[in-house]
Order: sequence, then structure tokens, then C-alpha cells
Amino acid sequence: MAKLSPILKQATPVVVDHGEGVYLYDVDGRRHLDFTAGIGVTSTGHCHPRVVAAAQEQVGKLIHGQYTTVMHQPLLQLTERLSEVLPSGLDSLFFANSGSEAVEAALRLARQATGRPNIVVFQGSFHGRTVAAASLTTSGTRFSAGISPLMSGVHVAPFPFAYHYGWDEKTATEFALRELDYLFATQTAPGETAAFFIEPMLGEGGYVPANPEFLAGLRRRADEHGILLVVDEIQTGFGRTGKFWGHQHFDVRPDVVLIAKGLASGFPLSGIAASEELMAKAWPGSQGGTYGGNAVACAAAVATLDVIRDENLVENAAERGRQLIEGVRAIGEKSGAVGDVRGLGLLVGTEFTTADGKPDTATAQAAQKAAAERGLLLLTCGAYSNVVRMIPPLVVTAEQIDEALDIWGDVVASVTK
Repeated sequence: MAKLSPILKQATPVVVDHGEGVYLYDVDGRRHLDFTAGIGVTSTGHCHPRVVAAAQEQVGKLIHGQYTTVMHQPLLQLTERLSEVLPSGLDSLFFANSGSEAVEAALRLARQATGRPNIVVFQGSFHGRTVAAASLTTSGTRFSAGISPLMSGVHVAPFPFAYHYGWDEKTATEFALRELDYLFATQTAPGETAAFFIEPMLGEGGYVPANPEFLAGLRRRADEHGILLVVDEIQTGFGRTGKFWGHQHFDVRPDVVLIAKGLASGFPLSGIAASEELMAKAWPGSQGGTYGGNAVACAAAVATLDVIRDENLVENAAERGRQLIEGVRAIGEKSGAVGDVRGLGLLVGTEFTTADGKPDTATAQAAQKAAAERGLLLLTCGAYSNVVRMIPPLVVTAEQIDEALDIWGDVVASVTK
């Protein structure tokens, strides 16, 4: 009898029968608050009726039309709709299936367009598990261990993670930019550097937001040296942070944006957006794929954009995000085991630490497990897996946030006695 790989570890014991909105229902009929959203994927909640209807209609018309062979309406509609929300000047799109594929497409574009070999990433980054994407990932060795040699040409600069360093944000930002300049002097000359790859908020790295001064510093250096600024919005895009794009919190202009996760409410779809001038510098044959831009996924994505707009989900993410982080901080202040609470919109992380300030992985994992037992599904992240993260769908209500906070408060109290 075939079985799933033993390496796949389930974060919760739930076996799902069906989902509806913010809730998952298991095979025994028990209801669970899903504050994982498929790792930030089910942006409009589970099985939103408009997304379901769009996908069902498309399944009956065309399931797969390989988009370098034939063109189909859902892809054309999605491209047009994305032009309404993409940052100014990013008017050319390439679609794939997964976040890792989008990262690798952007990597190829950056190297081909600039003729330069090197990439700078930032400590704590997560960009994927394929070899090139894993080579750009520094949020944990578990994503790249055992597959060396990794791709060459990747250099790592500090991210302004103030809590990790024990500094204020200004000091951490000045340090990070100073070390980036030192990296230019010692490891990769600016003229050999194709791109910066940056998350507006570290995801797997611990839910750590960037800040305006840091991203402005990257933009200045990119402009001065002809380096591309590639912003990975795979987890932070499509309203998740309370703005449509995470980088909008920091008033920075990207050259390339990476998209996936919340784009299609659970259907596999990803892409990169750049200016047509930049995209045209990709070499022939460097962009393609059998399933990229799948017709059903594109139809679901168009419906997702409709729902985000019509139900004011970006605004809801901002309002409910403030409610969530204020509640989680209030809970954390009562516990000596919580070192920091941080986030943007509906991306909120609680970092557990010991009395002497060291990462407390055991308590974080106990909290995540205890929450699942009480019907609140959460995940961990961070280099030491000592950060518990909350990622509810954008449709979450004030009452559902309160429900989650009641559970979380009891959980934190119980595991940190």
C-alpha cells in the first residue's frame, strides 16, 4: 500500500472533510478556526462561493490550454485585471505555478537582463525549496541541507531584525545598510551584482517587517549601481498586510514583483511582474512551462480579485489586523515567555523566549499544539521555530478574531505557567 513520504510532517492532527470561510471541518464534524489559510493561500477563505462558481464554470469549458501553444480568455482577463493593482510601470507578466518557480524566473531575468552573475539576499529570507530558490533562502538550514553544492553567486546581507540583535530599529537599520556596503567592498562588487531579492516582511524567517529607511537605502543603491530590486510579495501580496502590496507600507518602487499564494484562493498560480522593457531582456526560451497560467487557476484568480475589491478585503485586513495584533500583544504582555509580538495586517507572529532571552522552541511548539487541540490552527516559523504565526483569511470577522484571541490567551497561560 502506498503511503505519503515519512518526511512530510503534519503541523496539526486534523483530517479535513470540507472548508467554509475561516473554518475547516474535520472528518468527525469538528469545526476548527483556520488561522493558517494554507500558509497564506486561501485569501478569500475556504471555498468562497464566487471563486467556486468561477472555477466550476471554467472546468466545463477548458481545463488546460498551454499558454505558449494557445491563448485563453481567463489568462487574458487576469492579465488585464492585474494591471489595475500592480505597481506603476510593472506592465508585463509571466505566469507559473509555484512561488519557487516565480523566484527562479525572476532570478533568470535579473541575470540575463543585467549580464551580471551575483544576487544579494537578506538574512532570514525564504524564497523556496528548489535548488536555486533554496540557494537564496536563509531562514533555516532545513530548506537547503543535504543538497549541496548550492547555486553559486548568492551573497547574504543582514536584515534589520531589531529584536534579534537587541537594538532599536534605527540602529539595526544603520547596521544592515553599513554591512551591505561592506559586502559590496568585500564579496560582490556592485558592477557584478544583478539584483537584491527582498521580502517586505520576513515570512519563514519569523514575521519581521522591514522599514521605510531600509528599503529606501536598497532603492538608492539599486539606482546608483544599476541593480534590480526584486520584491518577493508571495506571502505579503493581495491585501494580506492591510495594503494591497506589502512594500506599499514602505513607499518603495520595485523593479520586479513576485506573486503567488493569495492570488488564486488556493489554486496553484504564481508569476512575476516587471516593466515590458525589462521583461523583453529575458532570453528566448527562458520563460515557459506546461501548467503555468492554467485556465481554471486563472479564472479563480479573476474571481479572487473581484472578491478582494467588492468585499473591501484589503481594508478588512488592515482593521482586523490591528485588532489581532493588539490582542496578541496584550496576551504576550502577561507572559514572561513572550519576547516579542510583531506583524503587518493579518500576518502576526509571537516569539517565545526563555528567561535569559534565548529562543524557546519547546514552548512555541507546545502553544501551537495546544491551540490545535482547542480548535485554533496555527503554524510556527523562525530560524528556531520559536515564533507562532497567525495568518487568517482576509474574510475574517471581528467576532472570529475575538474567538481566536480567547483561545490563544488560554493557551499561552497554560503553556507558560
